[in-house]
Amino acid sequence: MTIRVGTRASRLAMAQATLAADGLRALGQTVAIVPLSTIGDRDRRSSFAELGGRGIFASEIEGALLAGRIDVAVHSAKDLTDVEGAGLVIAACLERADPRDAWCGPASSLAAVAAGGRVGTASLRRRSQLGRLRADLVVEGLRGNVDTRLRKRTERRLDGILLAACGLDRLGLGAEIGFRFTVEEMVPESGQGIIALQVRAGEEGLVAGLDHPTSSLALAAERACTRRLAGGCTVPVAAHAASTDTGWTFRGYVGSPDGSTALEEVATGADPLTLAGLVTERLQARGGSALLEAAR
Repeated sequence: MTIRVGTRASRLAMAQATLAADGLRALGQTVAIVPLSTIGDRDRRSSFAELGGRGIFASEIEGALLAGRIDVAVHSAKDLTDVEGAGLVIAACLERADPRDAWCGPASSLAAVAAGGRVGTASLRRRSQLGRLRADLVVEGLRGNVDTRLRKRTERRLDGILLAACGLDRLGLGAEIGFRFTVEEMVPESGQGIIALQVRAGEEGLVAGLDHPTSSLALAAERACTRRLAGGCTVPVAAHAASTDTGWTFRGYVGSPDGSTALEEVATGADPLTLAGLVTERLQARGGSALLEAAR
């Protein structure tokens, strides 16, 4: 049997699918990678919110999985909605790469960016948190794959653009990074840095041997938090679970689109799912739900 691995056709998505395929081959499987098109790839002009938010890079791949055209879907976990599609299950996660956000540009720190500098991003989460850190910066919308956005930074003479550090690392583009934000400065997107392998329910055994349990547990906790806070909408919300020598640290964030109002909560303990619930409750108690409702 040949396992058909479905993925977006972008260079980064193909690199991620190759990691999964290589893992399956190491387990003795025969694998074929199947590139697929998504609405998020075809429409490079509309904003993420206009296209429907999270899921625009995943829904059509999930449809191919349900239809039996592929056997395994490979996703950047941050592209998935927080609600599992009927008949589908995330059966494995590859070990998490660097979850942090990266500044691509000549500056070596945020303090080194000139006042009023122009920054490109399509992410409401990044826009909100950058506004909290440096309200003077001018944020401009920026869509496209990694290579396109790096090219547009130069063409539009932007001072910097914000991208996921893991994607740049996976493409060998780490030299483009001026600096990486700490998770305390900019809370990552739920699932950022994790490659998720999705299959039809009942076929988990296809990829179970590739699962990295710590990464899977972190993803489950982060998705639980953002599911309760965001309710599937495109709003400035973030969650990050990190395993430490003594347990787990869980961090949650909600903010206004410009970052002028922002709430953050942190909890530590033994179980990230419990911590996710605690952080969510604290954010809601402080007015997080009303803040996100206004952002909608």
